[in-house]
Amino acid sequence: MSKIVNEKEIQERIEYYKSLPLKHFDEASAYRFILNSIDLTTLEGSDNKQKINDLCHKALQFKMEEKNIPTTAAVCVYPTFVAQAKEILKGSNVKVAAVAGAFPAGQSPIEIKVAEVEYTVAQGADEIDMVISRGKFLEGNYQEVYDEIVAIKKACGKARLKVILETGELQSLTNIYKAAEIAIEAGADFIKTSTGKIPVNATPESFLTMLDVLKAHYDKTGKVVGMKPAGGIADAETAIAYLKILENVLGEPWLNNHYFRIGASRLADRIYEKCI
Repeated sequence: MSKIVNEKEIQERIEYYKSLPLKHFDEASAYRFILNSIDLTTLEGSDNKQKINDLCHKALQFKMEEKNIPTTAAVCVYPTFVAQAKEILKGSNVKVAAVAGAFPAGQSPIEIKVAEVEYTVAQGADEIDMVISRGKFLEGNYQEVYDEIVAIKKACGKARLKVILETGELQSLTNIYKAAEIAIEAGADFIKTSTGKIPVNATPESFLTMLDVLKAHYDKTGKVVGMKPAGGIADAETAIAYLKILENVLGEPWLNNHYFRIGASRLADRIYEKCI
């Protein structure tokens, strides 16, 4: 039996964490950490070679040695652009992430999902962002959701796997908690809130609920699994609020871009302005 999440308690904790000062950062270092945690993302039907070229160069151009300003952690693109992104970013520390496995709906047979993941890894992706089958989850078919993640994790080989729960479609925080547990047990390297393709994306409530699952798993096993809120985090104030929640719930092991990312397209420019 999965944990029943008390939604009122989640709300109260969010307000409390947001009221606290940053623990591990001053303002300047917080903005640099946030910039260095961003997966700079374009996932549009109109994406093309020029747009990917611009995105990759943008990720690199944030870096300013004299002001200690870093690059973003990664760029996140569709599978067909992975090889191009990999070539542009060669020699940098910017990773290439790609959505694969029937993103964003997840409504394809597992064989198709696995084939797409295998193709994307072969193209050179460092990280795969997959989305769970929400329909199967909401039917209570948890074993099939688990089995699909296991199959996709295997197809990733050495690439790290981020499992998107699409929290805006899961109907309750209790469901989000359960889905996060399944993803972690199935081998997720990261759990991620959202695709950015539906009206409700990352929220502080879904974020905190997922952090609680990560904390319980860490306390039980000693294993750190990463966290990626995505969609709707578009300004510095919102990003700082998420950072406060992160450092109060999970703390130091997660305060690096190996275990914390933010999926965003608009946020990077606004954070960069705060850095310079």
